[in-house]
Amino acid sequence: MKKILLCFVALFVCVGCQNKNNVQQYDTVQVVENMVIDERSVPIFPKKAALTTDTAQRFSVELPMRCTVDWDNQSVVSVVREEKIEMVRLGLGDAMPDLSVNEYKFKDVTVAAALNKLLDGTDVSVVTDEQLIEKISGEVQSGTLMDTVDLISKMGRAYYSYDAETAEIHLQHRAKWMIKMPKDEAIIMALLDAMHGADVRNLLVNWQDKTVVFEGDYQTEREVSRIIADIASKKYMLAWDMDVYRVYPKTDNPIIWMNMLPAFGKHNVKMSIPGVVGRALVVGPEVNTKTLQEFLATQANIVLISQGTFSIPNGWQSKFDIGQCSKEDRLETDLIVGATGRYGDYGGYQKIDAKIVLTTKYGELTSFNIPSSVGDNYVIIGIPTHSFVTTPETLISPFAELVVFMSPRLVSIVDTKATESVDELVGDDLREFLNN
Repeated sequence: MKKILLCFVALFVCVGCQNKNNVQQYDTVQVVENMVIDERSVPIFPKKAALTTDTAQRFSVELPMRCTVDWDNQSVVSVVREEKIEMVRLGLGDAMPDLSVNEYKFKDVTVAAALNKLLDGTDVSVVTDEQLIEKISGEVQSGTLMDTVDLISKMGRAYYSYDAETAEIHLQHRAKWMIKMPKDEAIIMALLDAMHGADVRNLLVNWQDKTVVFEGDYQTEREVSRIIADIASKKYMLAWDMDVYRVYPKTDNPIIWMNMLPAFGKHNVKMSIPGVVGRALVVGPEVNTKTLQEFLATQANIVLISQGTFSIPNGWQSKFDIGQCSKEDRLETDLIVGATGRYGDYGGYQKIDAKIVLTTKYGELTSFNIPSSVGDNYVIIGIPTHSFVTTPETLISPFAELVVFMSPRLVSIVDTKATESVDELVGDDLREFLNN
């Protein structure tokens, strides 16, 4: 019995030793933010909201054209051929019945009420997809049903479509249009930039067909129609090529900008325009991206934040999104550079009269009214990088600043019937042509 008991105790001890050895064979488990990670585990991530990823959000077919500047082959004055721009309404539906209208009057009624009275006794009915409360008055002496419905709808700033199957005229506040654009990319970009400046959103651009589709209300239609008319009538477009830098002084002192005068000569720094924050310098063509960087390199380290181009019809406004063309995410990529400009007579001089506005998501940072000659450039200086810092403390030097270099360009749109040698106009011949 004692032998059996001793064997049992020995067996128990061996099993215990074996269990202890088995416990020691397990790997160390690392727990990071409630996720169990070892060499055989699969990371478990928290559920993420259904939002478009940043890289997908930033995708744009326009970026190669918008975010690239060939500074070595830049032309500050150029000519493009005039081409027709057509805007057509989409979603009109089926053709309306061939009915005539004679001596029809309506006074102080809604669009729906005017059409219901007009269509009384016919099989056609009116359906209001949205509430239309604007009151209208008018008279139609004679015309077709389609012309009359079109007139009444426009008077009430409404849009219609006809469904022949149900014999219904649908009314709504918004509509969809297509713009058939010209082939020249400079005009296309000016049109798109002007529409962005007018806050026309959700533009669907087909670069193969050269068309733009957009939705909007009566005010949107008017704005876009004015842009197209201006491109067709004013014969000028303005464009800006630009570089945006962050500048770190090499010492614990700010950039000494007065050194530009001996470096470039007083004749190459033509104007100094103060803003609420910063200062805009109007400089001659000798101050360009290359010479500016060479000047800054003596005092600071330079990082290119963003580069790109934007354009507008003469007298319109547009904006350049720094973040859209940024090299990487930085504090300054929240910045938007807006521009309104006009080329023409300026007190007896031919000038580009521009207003440049720098804004962030918190509002306007600063602005400058800048009159300049064709060939001049702008250098915006003195915008502290700390203007974009949102935390109480930062590792960025208090003397780091944003520098914006902008080079305006003039694009003349000419009638191909007026000149057959437009492509041969360069240099002084081109300037003489524009002056005439």
